[in-house]
Amino acid sequence: MHAITVRRHGGPETLEFAQVPDPVAGPGELLVAVAAAGVNYIDTYFRAGKYPRALPFGLGSEGSGTVTAVGEGVADFAVGDQVAWADGTTGIHGSYADLVALQAERAVQVPAGLDLETAASVLLQGMTAHYLTNSTWPIQPGDTALVHAAAGGMGLLLDQMITAKGGRVIGTVSTAAKESAARAAGADEVIRYTEVEDLAAEVRKLTDGKGVDVVYDGVGADTFEASLASLRPRGLLALYGAASGQVPPFDPQRLNGAGSLFLTRPSLGVHVTTREDLLWRAGEVLAMVADGSLKITVGGRYPLAEAATAHRDLEGRATSGKLLLIP
Repeated sequence: MHAITVRRHGGPETLEFAQVPDPVAGPGELLVAVAAAGVNYIDTYFRAGKYPRALPFGLGSEGSGTVTAVGEGVADFAVGDQVAWADGTTGIHGSYADLVALQAERAVQVPAGLDLETAASVLLQGMTAHYLTNSTWPIQPGDTALVHAAAGGMGLLLDQMITAKGGRVIGTVSTAAKESAARAAGADEVIRYTEVEDLAAEVRKLTDGKGVDVVYDGVGADTFEASLASLRPRGLLALYGAASGQVPPFDPQRLNGAGSLFLTRPSLGVHVTTREDLLWRAGEVLAMVADGSLKITVGGRYPLAEAATAHRDLEGRATSGKLLLIP
């Protein structure tokens, strides 16, 4: 089969489109013909070596497809089932490929009527948005949230989930087109960060000087200071990613002086450690997509061989919505 392999850490140019041996379904595993693989920022962290893995390795933590074989001991799936998976930390890697072998307990059934590309577009980011808005800071009616990169794949999902729970969204974007996308997804106010000198001051203006209840920040180094400065007393900064780089170490005493702020660095893997949690989060996300209450925007589809281009576009913030690789 063909797959994307990483033999050395580095930039997008290190993604190698190569022929590799077909995987097989071992005990407790499914063999799946991949219909689409989701491209996520966590993939760039593995590629660059920020999240260490032994070389060489197959890349990709999310996808969907059709089961072609089941391993010994698998009872809940059969050949022909359509499944999806997403897991950035607990062992599913190699989704940038024609075929993938994965643990059956980490797969979920795709609801009838939901196409496989859509399923591959939503699971990792959808479950991330789900835990952020249901567990990290459970959004209540009247809450105000600052969402960075509000027109990105994650941002568009957060916009919708926060709004559906009765929250108010202040989004940050870079262009007029992305502002339109964020507003269409439910953002009440949008700040073009490229056009303001003090982002936190703009947030304060939009909140009558109070600040926001929660900041959902997947950007990291470039936005961290503004995120802290935008919070109300006892507000929470959920730093769930680092698209612009990791945040340097800082003195936690600053949280005290800024109003007893809370800071957390959550990850998806910890929120889907059990089969029950996975089925709860994935089930709710896929059900919302299936019934139309959660809209998915695919910002780009790339042949598998063009994975490097997809990574360049993602890291260059040249896209809006979800990026997919199609084997």
